Amino acid sequence: MKNILVSDVMTREPVSALPNINLLDCAKIMVKKKVGSVLLVKDKKLVGFISEKDILWALIKKGKGDLHKIKAVDVSARKIAVISPFANLMKAIEKMKTTKFDRLPVIQKGELVGVITKKDILNFHPELYPELDEFEQIREESEKMQRFQMAKKNKRMGSGGICEECGRAANLQHVNGALMCNRCAEAI
Repeated sequence: MKNILVSDVMTREPVSALPNINLLDCAKIMVKKKVGSVLLVKDKKLVGFISEKDILWALIKKGKGDLHKIKAVDVSARKIAVISPFANLMKAIEKMKTTKFDRLPVIQKGELVGVITKKDILNFHPELYPELDEFEQIREESEKMQRFQMAKKNKRMGSGGICEECGRAANLQHVNGALMCNRCAEAI
């Protein structure tokens, strides 16, 4: 594992677009290419990163009709976790765990040369599934804690809120010390 480099496993031609592309066009690219993100690149330099979550956030905050008005670079995070093509796979996995990202752009001498994803690593080394599965479980627990905090906040506001189990907005009830929607409560 320590001898396998990111450059051995990475996708060399990641899906990318110019930074001034709008979010609607980003979504269309993701659907057409069957990917979960688009890298924003100008003159071989990575300037941004748009994921499905970014587009969903914009949909909720701005509304469906405005996606064609929002530039991708305006929604993208300013600081992006990246990795060198000469880093080993263990370093890539550790960076994915600490940043909680499924993919890392690969940068060499300031230029984008590829992207490495959790899927790339699993395709190359399927026996790593338990280690990357642990990463997914940590993320899931973190999301549950966020839903729990939101439900606690909603509990003070009334009986409606976010189900701690599935994350849907609904009327809630106390079940085994948790606030759950009727569907999740019945499934127990």
